[in-house]
Amino acid sequence: MTTFTTSRDIPASPAQVFAAISDPQRLARWWGPAGFSNTVHVCEFRPGGKWSFIMHGPDGKNYPNENLFAEIDAPNKVVVQHVSEPHFHLSISLAASATGTLVSWAQAFENADVARQIEHIVLPANEQNLDRLTVEVVGV
Repeated sequence: MTTFTTSRDIPASPAQVFAAISDPQRLARWWGPAGFSNTVHVCEFRPGGKWSFIMHGPDGKNYPNENLFAEIDAPNKVVVQHVSEPHFHLSISLAASATGTLVSWAQAFENADVARQIEHIVLPANEQNLDRLTVEVVGV
C-alpha cells in the first residue's frame, strides 16, 4: 500500500473546519482539485454512509466517485473509503494548533502500482483540495 500525506494549518477552530467537511453542500463546493466541480447524488454523513458524486473536470470530462464514510469522530477525524477505482482510504484528521487547526490528510492506496502511476496527479490534487478547503472555511 502506498500512502500520500500532506497537512495544512487553517486559521479556524476544528469545529469550523469539520463543519465544512460534514455539510454536503459545503463539501461539494471545495472537494477536488482546482477547476473541478461536483454533482452530489448521495451524501449520508454517518459511519457506513454512502457518498456518491460526479466530479466535473475543467476539461469537460466527468469522473464518477463512489465512497463510504468508514469512520467519523466529530470534530477530530473522517475516514473515507473510495470504493470505485482506484481503491483507497482517505483519513482526514483535525487537531487544534496554536493558530487554528492542523488538517492532516493521508491517502492510502490499496495497489502500490496504481499509486505510483497516478502519484503525479494525486500529490498536487491533494494540495489543491486543502487550498479549496481553506477558502471554504476562512473565505480567503
